[in-house]
Amino acid sequence: MAKYIVKRIIGMIPTMLIIITLSFFIVRIAPGGPFASERALTETIQKNIEAKYHMDEPLVKQYGRYLFDVLRGDLGPSYKYKDYDVNYYIGHSLPNSMALGSIAMVLAILVGVTLGILAAVYQNSWIDYLCMALAVLGISIPLFVIAPVLQLVFSLKLNWFPTSGWVTTGEGWKTVVLPTIALSFSYFATIARLTRSSMLETLRSDYIRTAKAKGMKGSTIVLKHAMKGAMLPIVSYLGPAFAGIMTGSVVVEQIFRVPGLGKFFVQSSFNRDYTLIVGVVIVYSVILIIANLIVDIIYALLDPRIAYK
Repeated sequence: MAKYIVKRIIGMIPTMLIIITLSFFIVRIAPGGPFASERALTETIQKNIEAKYHMDEPLVKQYGRYLFDVLRGDLGPSYKYKDYDVNYYIGHSLPNSMALGSIAMVLAILVGVTLGILAAVYQNSWIDYLCMALAVLGISIPLFVIAPVLQLVFSLKLNWFPTSGWVTTGEGWKTVVLPTIALSFSYFATIARLTRSSMLETLRSDYIRTAKAKGMKGSTIVLKHAMKGAMLPIVSYLGPAFAGIMTGSVVVEQIFRVPGLGKFFVQSSFNRDYTLIVGVVIVYSVILIIANLIVDIIYALLDPRIAYK
């Protein structure tokens, strides 16, 4: 296992190099630029701006300069947000997105796994139909509908939680509740459906029949034996899901006024802010690669039959 982990960590280096290279050249090949506007700049001003950011150099030289800066931990200046560089904006927004995403993912796992197990154990009963109906609602209703409904009911009608804000801006912990529920909605629905189908398959396995024949309690069979085998598909899903939820949801962050990374990811695309686009892609890729590595390790812990060479 130790050798496998070391190999995977070493394998991250060429993967990240390919991601950075593709991202760098794709954003620059795309039409438009960070300094394009409705009012055209004079040729002198345009040349001065390009010289300031080294954009008058050959593209290969720009790439070499950027790659060297990234290796030093410098993601470059933002072409649209002049006050600070890309490191500042990512460093101040990513923790908020990660905090929101982590809480939402924990909630989604707890609720989704619980509903999935109940649906599998009480298959074809009203409990099964109710749990799967909730899962279908979670998958079907988009975030831009769920979030305003939560605000309407729990903020404006019941006055239990604030409509927007975040802990770091001084509004208190209650600001976390509604965006967490909204962000976890689709994830818990997918986890519930995966858990149900995987649990049903596991409960029909030979070793589960053997455990039942030995007279073991139903709760022990489900929680101690079936649960471990049924978690493999859920763990596979959690890798990319964790990376996606960690980097922020622009819908939830905009509606609840959460100062997260999602806003910068979308706005940088519209602004053609090259360095901010690539910087966010690098952060997302690192989180995704690490999440997949953790998933593989958990796989081996859950199923000893899996051997890594």
